[in-house]
Amino acid sequence: PRSHICCYLCFHTVSSNIVAEHSKKVMPYPFPCLNENEPQYVTASSSFFDLQVVNGIEIYSMKIDSKVTSRFAHNVITSRAVNRGNVHKEVVFDVELPKTAFITNFSMTIDGVTYPGIIKEKEAAKKQYEKAVSKGQTAGLVKASGRKTEKFTVSVNIKAGSKVTFELTYEELLKRQFGKYEMFIKVKPKQLVKDFEVNVNIFEPQGITELEAEGTFITNDLQNIIKKTFSEKKGHVSFKPALDQQRTCANCSQSVLDGDFTVRYDVKRPTPDSLQIVNGYFVHFFAPTNLPKLPKNVIFIIDISGSMSGREIQQTREALLKILDDIKEDDFFNFILFGSDVHTWKETLIKATPENLDEARKFVRSIDTEGMTNLYGGIMRGIDMLNDAHEGKLVPKRSASIIIMLTDGQPNVGISNTQDIQAHVKKAIEGKYTLYNLGFGYGVDYNFLEKMALENKGLARRIYPDSDAALQLQGFYDEVSNPMLTDVELNYPENEISDLTKNSFKHFYDGSEIVVAGRFIDNNQNYLAVDVRGEGVSMDFFNFSKICKMPECSNLAILKIYSLFSIAATGEEKENLTAEALDLSLKYKFVTPLTSMVVTKPEDYDNQDGIADKPTEVDGDPHFIVPVPQKDDAICFNINENPGTVLNLISDPVTGITVNGELIGDKRANNDTKIQNTYFGKIGIANKYLHLQLISSFSFFLSLTLTINREKNLVLSMGSGVSFVIVLHQVWKKHPLHQDFLGLYVLESDKLSEQTHGLLGQFFHGIDFTILELHPGSDPKKPDATMIVKNKELTVTRGWQKDYRTDPKHGVDIPCWFVHNNGAGLIDGVHTDYIVSSLF
Repeated sequence: PRSHICCYLCFHTVSSNIVAEHSKKVMPYPFPCLNENEPQYVTASSSFFDLQVVNGIEIYSMKIDSKVTSRFAHNVITSRAVNRGNVHKEVVFDVELPKTAFITNFSMTIDGVTYPGIIKEKEAAKKQYEKAVSKGQTAGLVKASGRKTEKFTVSVNIKAGSKVTFELTYEELLKRQFGKYEMFIKVKPKQLVKDFEVNVNIFEPQGITELEAEGTFITNDLQNIIKKTFSEKKGHVSFKPALDQQRTCANCSQSVLDGDFTVRYDVKRPTPDSLQIVNGYFVHFFAPTNLPKLPKNVIFIIDISGSMSGREIQQTREALLKILDDIKEDDFFNFILFGSDVHTWKETLIKATPENLDEARKFVRSIDTEGMTNLYGGIMRGIDMLNDAHEGKLVPKRSASIIIMLTDGQPNVGISNTQDIQAHVKKAIEGKYTLYNLGFGYGVDYNFLEKMALENKGLARRIYPDSDAALQLQGFYDEVSNPMLTDVELNYPENEISDLTKNSFKHFYDGSEIVVAGRFIDNNQNYLAVDVRGEGVSMDFFNFSKICKMPECSNLAILKIYSLFSIAATGEEKENLTAEALDLSLKYKFVTPLTSMVVTKPEDYDNQDGIADKPTEVDGDPHFIVPVPQKDDAICFNINENPGTVLNLISDPVTGITVNGELIGDKRANNDTKIQNTYFGKIGIANKYLHLQLISSFSFFLSLTLTINREKNLVLSMGSGVSFVIVLHQVWKKHPLHQDFLGLYVLESDKLSEQTHGLLGQFFHGIDFTILELHPGSDPKKPDATMIVKNKELTVTRGWQKDYRTDPKHGVDIPCWFVHNNGAGLIDGVHTDYIVSSLF
């Protein structure tokens, strides 16, 4: 029998004659295990690991060991598995890590032989990975790309009786928020785990003042299992639940471990700062306390274009109402709304008196959507309003001025060129105000929002369109709601230091921390005078010098890379910063936005039929399976058309890539159903921007790689980074009904632009949905439900769809929410809109 176990961090088991799956896609809960007699179900999902004997695979050890020294966390995840069966098994290691972490090492040890991961420049790593994929080798690619976490996946084929050890190392600079440092660990096994252990050891030279650990899944019984102690400079947290303590009920096989495990602590602060020196480097932590809070001037610039209608605008209203409850009476504020036109609540900033706040609440409740997206008009109106308020002395001289913009789309009214908008905004702000950009959903040009925020001493944050989006908005406001200092500068003697990270900050917020690092010109120096200047309610100067020893580590490199990626630059300056960040990433072996870690295993150990990394696919019927990773689920739909019809699958006007598929039918209608099934018989892939170069009598395409694996698949790699795998599904040549057909799989779909469309392409940049009212359907084995997707209510059915990746001949049934009537309500428009005249 064939079976899968899939999860956030998980192990898939596949018998040796099945094509190995190395998919980014996180499949939903019950994965049907095909048995010749009757179906069975195995569920297992974990952000750390799965551990139980399934078809011979047993994960017999899993440990998460974290060592925190001076706010820097060094984490090692080690997992050991053994194949107790009598045939080869495929094991997939899939882990979620904090988004701010840098992966520094990964290795897998099989029968005593270690296969390490290698850090390479992103393109070089991708080429090595794709080469292994095209040969069907075991391969894993780690790269920076979720919400709080990033995912890392690698798989390996294990011989009968063999053992494998996975070891993943990542490092993270813990950020101080709301007065505490936080370490975040995802726990979601969804099954009983024989040996689960988390150990966190903390060493802080300043001393520890408080230490707490909690889990969203912690019950009263589990509370006592969390052991935490701290004394002076050392702290320790451990969590090791036994099997019986993990059960949801007596004799149950379901695990209660499902959620987030968080460790928080803070350090003693006899002075507002600490300076730590080691081997010619220093790290300076600055976090003054007990300062009076500055009044703030906040302008909320809200996108009310039509795409914000429905749940998005409702959640925005909810968040703004909650934020109004937290605004202080000394603050000034206003609302600016932009659709096609720009509307203001008041003509000027007004003080947050109880009366004005009541009026503001009425205004917020009335906010509704209209028109298109005049982003430029909205943000410039906000800047002008702040300028007028300061010039007219309507707001306190010593106050923090903040612009918070929320948008879910791209500018398309007024000035719509993003580079022009960036230039105008930077010139208008002139460093006087801080700009925070919140990108709602997946349709925004997030790179544009992030760069514009960084250029204006702020930051961008993606707001995910989940049920808690209002809490995400409120949570961001809480982070910036209590400014204590403005225009903070940390000045060091220029003749004593080099390689300084960012040392000027527009605002310092209560409960946060400023961190600066650098290198001494004289490696033997162990003293540093620092002048910290920041404007508060009263002008304050801090002058201090302090020495503190700490263990040697690569802290400076982490800080330097953080600093380089936070700088917005263009032209030659951008090239220089990028080169420096890449050099540091490779030197210290960090996975960053410029690098990837690739791990491959020798060909002779692996199943040779493997195809890796297929997040979205389309095969026969033609049926479509759309993964929704944040839901651990999938949506599927069929397109029913006649043989000879050509459907547009992918169309990207930016890269010029178009993919179309032509339908073929069965040799005749099925006698049982009187229906002629359809499949894809031809796939056409075109790129209008691909260059053609002629040499003598030979011609070849630049930036294109074509690999043909006989009777298995064809891999086509484009210069933009996207690759396509075409799989040939062969049937018995004398089959009375069916014909050979093709399956399309897409690698690196994120390399296509945000404007990508088509039956398949429209889902490459994410989709969200909510399931309500689960109830029996016409088939007692397939319940119906109401799906909320794209602000529409659809009746969907919990069913199965054929996935031909692991069994090209017969396919494997996977669970998904089936959308009826040719995907009506899920796809944009109607399915006939995607019919085209020819393959090219």
